Order: sequence, then structure tokens, then C-alpha cells
Amino acid sequence: AHQSRVIVILFVLEMEWVLSTGQDKHFTWHCSESGQRLGGYRTSASACGLQFDVETRHVFVGDHSGQVTILKLEQESCSLVTTFKGHTGGVTALCWDPIQRVLFSGSSDHSIIMWDIGGRKGTAIELQGHNDKVQSLSYAHHTRQLISCGADGGIVVWNMDVERQETPEWLDSDSCQKCDQPFFWNFKQMWDSKKIGLRQHHCRKCGKAVCGKCSSKRSSIPLMGFEFEVRVCDSCHESITDEERAPTATFHDSKHNIVHVHFDATRGWLLTSGTDKVIKLWDMTPVVS
Repeated sequence: AHQSRVIVILFVLEMEWVLSTGQDKHFTWHCSESGQRLGGYRTSASACGLQFDVETRHVFVGDHSGQVTILKLEQESCSLVTTFKGHTGGVTALCWDPIQRVLFSGSSDHSIIMWDIGGRKGTAIELQGHNDKVQSLSYAHHTRQLISCGADGGIVVWNMDVERQETPEWLDSDSCQKCDQPFFWNFKQMWDSKKIGLRQHHCRKCGKAVCGKCSSKRSSIPLMGFEFEVRVCDSCHESITDEERAPTATFHDSKHNIVHVHFDATRGWLLTSGTDKVIKLWDMTPVVS
């Protein structure tokens, strides 16, 4: 199937297909009955994420460039549907919810993005809850909870049954959009106002370009995916209520660097394997229920 190391394998029982990706930057699929190669597609980088939707025959491939490619598979051919990119690091894990038609992607940039494929509105929700790269994702359909595991040893259980908000795009400006102080590259305004240029920051809630003085506060914004405290401008900090700061995820320490996870929804058990060559079995019923 591949000229280099195989990275991900997926068996689709309904189609009798074996899907695979490798370090040779190829996605291929074979017939599991005959072993015949049915087709392939060359990705922009080696892929570590692979998911398949049986109903539409769409395959999702996430690669080390941070890109997710959607392909439509036929019996012996495939066509490119679209590609999208929202991570600053490589995609390390994918998880598909065929009921809500939502794709989750984990990345080495420590973040998770929820892509609303079925809504067809281009909505992408960012989740920030790890201090190291996200290694594996699993989704509990019956409770609408996402389980993410990372190289930081953390197991995070996200409640996806809440109305989440998209993080705003960062705005560009040559001066602080709150106090109008020039940033350090704005030589003209510095000369005219006789003021020293300041460093640019961004408010995570409104996306405005602000100086350090106007964004001295920190706050968690769980509904925007920020479970940890992040920089916000002073006016946004005052507008965030205690209810909006209520966490939407629970955090658990696995005490090992997790590389793979499998969730058994019928028993509520989670299996994790780590770089320490240890396999652990967790009873998740207290938090996934």
C-alpha cells in the first residue's frame, strides 16, 4: 500500500474497504475481500488523521501541514471536495460525528477545532485546554462529550452540548484601538505625537488590536473555548459575567504521555496507551454520563 511507514489504518465494514495513510504522503484504499488497490490520493504532507463518513463516502485526511482534505470516494476513483486549514501546527488527530455532522481536529499547536460540516455555514469553534500537542480524540455521541488526550498527560472531557461561539479574527491596526497610542512600527504617528511606540496585543474576546495597558486583565472564556485565562481588553473583562466564566470541560491527569485513546461508550471505559509503554483503563462513567 505504501512506500514508507504506515501511519493510520481505518477499516470500513459497510464498504469492505481498508483506508490508510503513510509517511510517503499517500492516502490509499483497498478492497478487504480481494486485497486489490482501488485508488489513492497524494496529500501535501504525511497524514496523522483519518476519518470516513459511510453515508456520503467522504473521507477526511489531516496532515502535518495543518491542512484537512475532504475527498469523495467512489468504487475505484476519488475527487477532491475541498481543503481547509485553521491550525498553526500539524493535524495530529481527527474525530467525526456522523449524527451532528461535525469534524474535530487536534493539532500539535495544542488546540482543537470543531468544524461544522453539516451546517454548511463555515463555522469553526476553537477549543484550548491542553499545554502540549493533542494526540488523540474520541467522541461520546449519546452525551455529546468530546474526550481529548495530549502529550501533557491531560484527559479533557468537553461538553459540546452548549452554545459555543467562534473566536474572532484578529484585527490589524497601526495604533491601539482603545487609547490610540501608536505601535512601535508606526514611525509617523510616533514622530507626530512625540510618543514611544508600544507592543501590539490582541483581545481574545473582541479581536481588537490593543496595547498592554489596555489589556492588563486576564479571564477564561469557556464558551469561546478558552478554559485557561487569556488576555482580554479592559472593557471586555468588565462585560464577562460569572456565568460566562463557568467551565465547560473537566480536566484529569493521566500521569503519562498519551499517544492513543479508545473509548467504549457501552461500558464508559477509556483505554489510553502512552510513550511509557503503559496501557491504562479508565472508568469514565463519573464524568461521561
